[in-house]
Amino acid sequence: MRAQLRERFGDGVFDDIGQIDRGAIARLVFADRDQLDWLEQLLHPRVSQEYLDWREALGRLPNPPQVAVTEVPLLYEVGGEERFDKVVVITASAELRAERSEAAGELRESRLLPDDEKAKRADFVYVNDGTLDELDSFVADVMRKLTE
Repeated sequence: MRAQLRERFGDGVFDDIGQIDRGAIARLVFADRDQLDWLEQLLHPRVSQEYLDWREALGRLPNPPQVAVTEVPLLYEVGGEERFDKVVVITASAELRAERSEAAGELRESRLLPDDEKAKRADFVYVNDGTLDELDSFVADVMRKLTE
């Protein structure tokens, strides 16, 4: 994959020690829909396969977990919700997301499904604008409901 990224975007998407610079890639692809489409076609099949392999490996364990959690930032946008039994949406205001993110939010946000639409489709929803203790409490409640 590194070779494909280098061929497509050049050396500028790697940092001084050769690691992929996600911020540099974000600035390139979120400003150019063709570049974004190319990157998503490269990444999405790999990410999906990795998740499916992991889930199958968990299922083969002698004592598989009751719940397996996967973070999927573009779940609804790529039609991936069918692969999951339950969906939890955790969101925050655009201002708070911008404070928490290193990527160019204004370029990224325009292609995302609105939060209210995600919330309508989800089984559990949390607006993450409080404390870590409040978030922990929400997660504990969801886990309790999923394992009852």
